[in-house]
Amino acid sequence: MNDLISIVTPEFADRIAYRNSSAYGNIWDVLDNVFDPELPGLTIWDLGILQDVNEKDSVLFITVTPTYSGCPAVDTIITDIKTEMAKNGFNKVEVAITLSPAWTTEMMSPAGKAHLKSIHIAPPERNDVVNCPICESKNTKVLSQFGSTACKSLYQCNDCLEAFDYFKHF
Repeated sequence: MNDLISIVTPEFADRIAYRNSSAYGNIWDVLDNVFDPELPGLTIWDLGILQDVNEKDSVLFITVTPTYSGCPAVDTIITDIKTEMAKNGFNKVEVAITLSPAWTTEMMSPAGKAHLKSIHIAPPERNDVVNCPICESKNTKVLSQFGSTACKSLYQCNDCLEAFDYFKHF
């Protein structure tokens, strides 16, 4: 097991403290049902892109930061947020996209990183030492800097010979 997955980064610690002090805890909880369309089962919270929930004049404002500007999943995420909110009785919802603060993999939750590994995607590592998410081997090599999405690289394990995506550290 990769011990680094369980480490809480300062960036994630700040996010969890902010969420826990929010007056809109119930809204954050509803948003835990919104997933990244390119990473099955990974919530937008665990990915680290859900930044804020606020309310003004009976309208909920939800702020997300894309993993990178131009991310093709953003439109789907906005639609999914509005759909999930409507399913829970919140019909006045605006979703704002912000690039500041810029998203980093340090914003991901330990649960999110563990989930990536569970679907055979190597989670981001600060030092970019990529362990095989299948057999845990450190004996891996880059096949391509570009994987199935722009935020991933394609690797291969030299021990089990499986190819896998590595979620790049940003």
